[in-house]
Amino acid sequence: MMLFRLAIFACLALLPTTSWGQTPAKTQNVVLVADDVFVDGNSVLTAKGNVEALMGDMRIRATSIVYDDKNGNLVITGPIRMDQGDKVTILTSSAELDQQFHNGLLRGARLILDKRLQLATTQLRRVDGRYNTLAKTSVSSCKVCDDGRAPLWQIRARRVVHDQQERQIYFDHAQLRILDIPVFYFPRMRLPDPTLDRATGFLIPELKTDSLLGTGVKAPYFIKLGDHKDLTLTPYLATNTRTLEGRYRQAFRNGNIELNGAISDDSLTDDNLRGYLFAQGKFRLKRDYVLSFDLKATSDDAYLVDYDFTNADRLESSIAIERNKRDEHTRVALVHYNSLRTEEDNTTLPSFIAVATTERRFFPASIGGEGRWSVTAHGHYRDSDLNFDSADADNIVDGRDVGRLSAEISWRRNWTLAYGLRAGLTTELAFDSFRTRQDLTSDSTTSQITPGVSVDLRWPHVKTSGNGVTQVLEPIAQIGWVGGDNLNIGNDESTRVEFDEGNLLSLSRFPSVDRRERGVVGAVGFSWSRIAPTGWSTHLTFGQIFRDTTNPDFSSSSGLQGDISDLLVAGQVKTNSGLTLTARGLFDADDGLNKAEAQARWKSRDVAVDATYVWLGPDADEDRASDLSEYTVDGSYRFSQHWSGSMKWRYDVSARETARAGLGLEYQNECVKVNLSVSRRFTSSATVTPSTDFGFTVALLGFSTNSSDQSYTRSCKNAG
Repeated sequence: MMLFRLAIFACLALLPTTSWGQTPAKTQNVVLVADDVFVDGNSVLTAKGNVEALMGDMRIRATSIVYDDKNGNLVITGPIRMDQGDKVTILTSSAELDQQFHNGLLRGARLILDKRLQLATTQLRRVDGRYNTLAKTSVSSCKVCDDGRAPLWQIRARRVVHDQQERQIYFDHAQLRILDIPVFYFPRMRLPDPTLDRATGFLIPELKTDSLLGTGVKAPYFIKLGDHKDLTLTPYLATNTRTLEGRYRQAFRNGNIELNGAISDDSLTDDNLRGYLFAQGKFRLKRDYVLSFDLKATSDDAYLVDYDFTNADRLESSIAIERNKRDEHTRVALVHYNSLRTEEDNTTLPSFIAVATTERRFFPASIGGEGRWSVTAHGHYRDSDLNFDSADADNIVDGRDVGRLSAEISWRRNWTLAYGLRAGLTTELAFDSFRTRQDLTSDSTTSQITPGVSVDLRWPHVKTSGNGVTQVLEPIAQIGWVGGDNLNIGNDESTRVEFDEGNLLSLSRFPSVDRRERGVVGAVGFSWSRIAPTGWSTHLTFGQIFRDTTNPDFSSSSGLQGDISDLLVAGQVKTNSGLTLTARGLFDADDGLNKAEAQARWKSRDVAVDATYVWLGPDADEDRASDLSEYTVDGSYRFSQHWSGSMKWRYDVSARETARAGLGLEYQNECVKVNLSVSRRFTSSATVTPSTDFGFTVALLGFSTNSSDQSYTRSCKNAG
């Protein structure tokens, strides 16, 4: 056998050729391997038995190959399998090709693209090493069985041309058939083959019925503008609207941009045209800096919700330059807020914000530990010129504009003492300077230096059982002091305070420096964790704050009002089945629960559920006159190989009504994906009207739509 193979290798020069599907460029030799080989005369080479021809990325397997050097033709007897890489496969019974595989005829051929799309024909003609021309062709990505049953869908065409260079498929006199029943007729049609990632053409259309917009259809059209940019235009024609949506994307050498927008002419408002534009991008600059922008604009407050583009009720636009390193964070940004809420006035909100900040970390060798310093310049501006609070409900001066400069340096070091006791020392020194305009209640210019120091003790205890379960119990105690007095400035940045495990040992729990905790403060708590080798883990944390004086800037629901804080309780449970339960709450000895939140997540092969619950008590300082309580559930369940369902539900417990709900049903196999959805928005306001939306999409998988999940592939036993 080896001698025969060596003889074939010696005959390589007989079959010069070029790679399949490429424009002829340079000659390549063919390597033949066979059980038997002989030469008839001086011009005919015959190889029989397990014949393989290897040429570049082409591999041909056949029963026999006969090469006639006089006419340069190859006669191949099958069954024949031709593979070009892992993207193109041809199965045929017999073939006659020229020596370069550029031209020829294949009978009873099946062309398989990317292991998904099949083109079956009585004969396939190879032309100029680029085109595959198929006559009387059936095209489908569905499972094709040998029992004679028609595939779920197929495209029957009188003639099909596959351009391997452009990776496009052209159809003449094509019929789309469902279970072999003609549904649509196309005189001419072009589709990309599945090996092409991006190609100009229509994407999956969607049929929509909306109680506000009426019944209509979306037909997105993708335009390839080059290798690094594209445009998608989506006409949306419905009973009450004529809309054109658009998306533009472009990738650069050092970044990318994306623009999304729409323009509508509808009967929902008296405006002639409505629309929105979102633009975002990111670019790498020199010295590891990154420029990013995220800009948002809309014609009116209700447009984004009416067309279900986003549920955001505040639009944040920003332009920023930042750099993040192991020991540095630097950011310079301009931010603009546009509120879409009916109860908020954009002229009295701090809608324009400018900030420049840098924070560095260092490690002094002489004293050990870790040091940090930071400098921040911040300013925010309101459009209003009023220097007092008008008759609105926010209790904030309408036109107050603020600029501040803050600098802070801190140092921390930890020690391990006897019996495993861990001690930590933290020192801080901060400088804050504020300049306030258009506020009769605040000082126009004021500054202060604030020192602070704290000492904390931790005593971790670790126990490992014989079954591998590890438990960690750690009591924590801290005593700290912050000097200085409260400044006579407005509270714009620290109106919402959260008390949680992350700031239990902080010297100040306000989110910004326009408010600071002062005086003597103590904190106690403990945490317990149990970690099992099977994947189970449990974590529990308790904490409470004590101070010598109260701070009136903490709201009643913050959990920090008074000289003794609420009791913080937080826990988490993870199971080896993918279930995660997380909960946190603040408990007051007199009033009970002040805040609570819980989340449940379950992720398995067939189930994905994300459920949350939030409860907030009444708090006038946070513009909340009554309880706020809400459930949110978002889940999906695959209840068979091809069927799956999804649901979304948001329920306002305080109002005892559903805010939003939705259901979805999806069928998918290896060649088709059908999605039916219905959603209802129940909320209403002066600008938003409740609406119901129905959606229906059908995607024929196998062309430009990727369907690589093999779990949806049917067997011939249940295909049909």
